[in-house]
Amino acid sequence: MTKINWTGFSKKSYDERLEFLSKHNLLSPDHQDTLEENVLLTIDTANQMVENVIGTFSLPFTIVPDVMVNDKVYKVPFVTEEPSVVAAATFASKIIKRSGGFKTKVHNRLMIGQVALYDVDDVNTASSAILHHKDEILELANAAHPSIVKRGGGARDLTVEIKEEFLILYLTVDTQEAMGANMVNTMLEAIKPRLEELADAPSLMAILSNYATESLVTAQCCIDTRFLSRNSQEAHHLAEKMVLASRLAQVDPYRAATHNKGIFNGIDALVLATGNDWRAIEAGSHAYASRQGQYHGLATWSYNENAKTLCGELTLPMPIATKGGSIGLNPTVQIAHDLLGNPSARELAQVIVAIGLAQNFAALKALTSTGIQSGHMKLQAKSLLLLAGAKESEIPQLLPQMLTTKRLDSQTAQELLAKFREDS
Repeated sequence: MTKINWTGFSKKSYDERLEFLSKHNLLSPDHQDTLEENVLLTIDTANQMVENVIGTFSLPFTIVPDVMVNDKVYKVPFVTEEPSVVAAATFASKIIKRSGGFKTKVHNRLMIGQVALYDVDDVNTASSAILHHKDEILELANAAHPSIVKRGGGARDLTVEIKEEFLILYLTVDTQEAMGANMVNTMLEAIKPRLEELADAPSLMAILSNYATESLVTAQCCIDTRFLSRNSQEAHHLAEKMVLASRLAQVDPYRAATHNKGIFNGIDALVLATGNDWRAIEAGSHAYASRQGQYHGLATWSYNENAKTLCGELTLPMPIATKGGSIGLNPTVQIAHDLLGNPSARELAQVIVAIGLAQNFAALKALTSTGIQSGHMKLQAKSLLLLAGAKESEIPQLLPQMLTTKRLDSQTAQELLAKFREDS
C-alpha cells in the first residue's frame, strides 16, 4: 500500500476529509457514497435490532489514521463523544509507530459457557460421572449447532469445578468470527438435561460467561525515549515517572480505576465503531483486572535505561466479532470494517488491545508532564464558545481570549462572543 501522509488531516474541513478518503481509495465506492451522503441507521433497521424504538442516536464517527500493529498500518475508526480521546490516540500511535509500532499476540480464541448445578447429593460422584461422559456431552453440544462445526469451530473441551454449594460445568467453544453468545447458550441448553441426569441434580442456569479468559490478547510496544522529549535528561526523568505511574495503578485501586478507564476511552470507541458489545468487553476486562484478589491497572510499563526504551504491555480478554449480531445491519459499522481492511476477528482483537495501550501511553505522558487538564481545558473552552453560539470561523480568534480568562464558564463565553461581534 502506498504510504499516506496524514499530516494536517485534523485541520481539514469535513468535506476536505471526505475528499482525502476518496483520493486515496480508503473505502469501497459504495461505502464512500454512504459516508458522503451521511446515511445513518434507518428506523426500519433499528427496529430489527432492539425493541421499543423511538428514534436513533448519533455520536461522532472519527478516525485515528496511522496505527502500526505487527508491521501493518491501520486506519482505526472511533465512535466517541469525549474530547481529546482521538487526539491522544493519534499522538500516541504516531510516536509508537516511529519506534516500530505495536507487537501483538492472540493467546487463544475460545468462549466459555457454564451450567451451574445445585442440590447435588454427592458432588464428587457427580463430577466424575460428567467427566466420564465428556465425549458424549461435547457431541451433544456440537449437534446443537452443526453450522459452526462445518466452519471449523465448535465445542472443544469441558471442565467441572466444585464451588461452595454449586457444581459448575465450563464448556469452551471455538466460535470462529462470531462473538458467539447465542451459539454457546444454545449448546449449553442442549447439554443441560444430560448434565442434570448425570448429576441427579437440578440446574440453576446455563449461560455464556463474559469473563473470556480463553480469549486473551497481548499488545506490547517499546518507545525510544528521544520521542518523549528532545532533552535527554527530561526524557529520562519522564520515563521514570511514567513507570512510577504504572506502578501506582498496581497498588492503589482508586488510581487503577482511572488508569483503566483511560485504556477504555480508545477500546470502547473502536469496539462501538465495529458493532461489538463494549459492555461485555468491559465486564470481562474489569474482572480480569481483579483476578489476583485486588483491582489492578491493566497496562504496565518498564524502563530500560541502558537501551533508552520505555516498554508497555497490556493483556486483555478480547472476544470480539466480525460477523453476527448487528454488524451486518448498521451502515456505519460496515464502513468501520472497510476502513480497517475487513480484518478477521483475531486481527481486529489485536488492533483493539493495541489501541488500549496507545491510549494509556498518552494519558500517562500527559499526567506526568503537562498534566491532564492542559489539553482538556482547550477543548472545554471551545465547547463553551460553541454552546454560546460562536461559529466555527470565530473560534480561532475567541479561543485564546477564553483560555486567559479567570472564569471558564458559559457566561464568560457569551460575554466574549458578544464583545467580539460588537468590535468586528
